[in-house]
Amino acid sequence: MLFRVALIALVVYAALVLVVFLFQSRLVFLPDIAGRELVATPSQVGLRYDEVRLSTDDGETLHGWWLPQPQASTTVIFFHGNAGNISHRFDTLEIFRRLGVNVLIFDYRGYGQSTGEPSEEGLYQDALSAWQWATEQRDIAPENIVLFGRSMGGAVAAWLATQVDARGLIIESGFSSVPDLGAELYRWLPVRRVARIRFPTVDYVAAAKLPVLVIHSRDDEIIPFHHGQRIAEAAREPKTLVAISGDHNTGFLTTGRLYFEALQQFLEPISQPR
Repeated sequence: MLFRVALIALVVYAALVLVVFLFQSRLVFLPDIAGRELVATPSQVGLRYDEVRLSTDDGETLHGWWLPQPQASTTVIFFHGNAGNISHRFDTLEIFRRLGVNVLIFDYRGYGQSTGEPSEEGLYQDALSAWQWATEQRDIAPENIVLFGRSMGGAVAAWLATQVDARGLIIESGFSSVPDLGAELYRWLPVRRVARIRFPTVDYVAAAKLPVLVIHSRDDEIIPFHHGQRIAEAAREPKTLVAISGDHNTGFLTTGRLYFEALQQFLEPISQPR
């Protein structure tokens, strides 16, 4: 009887490991959380914008918004997290407006109105397409572009920082890597052995040769604060770690002034805050 119970438990465990191995993309990429439909456009909340369609080298079309600011000398390319779409980021777009910077925000493949299915390599291609659009079609100088990644977007922005000569890199609420975070969330599974999606933010930050600002909440209930600490430790100088408060999704709003001033100080040499 004990042998039979042990065998059943082993089979169930092996089945769970197999499910995680085969379907981990559904655990990492959540484009349907909050829906793929746009809830509004920037103009509906008082923000000037242009519709953008980005073409990737592998044939996908990405949907995005270009939000210009009068006389802005800095452009932020924003990489959002693993859930929702660009229309769920109006609080962030309002902060960028107050900072007086141009913004390119877009949805990864399989998110929002963008075509395709999300994958780690696919998101890297999407990031490169956004960079090419900004530097080639908008003719923005690389030294005037800051890469800003939130949560999963921090890994995507960090990867791009190893490929291009941007002005700076901001990582907010990022994980050190998917296997690191997965091993903490699912301690009873061999996550590091079966992980096919890696997003090794720490490795990319260590290789990047540009100023880095890391922002992370000590109260983050999804990606613990020590992930931000690891990212900051891996980054080259000049680098700054700013600890904020609040949960994973709203800490930047809860913190308010400290958060805004951290961004303002990082962007100040190349922009004129409003």
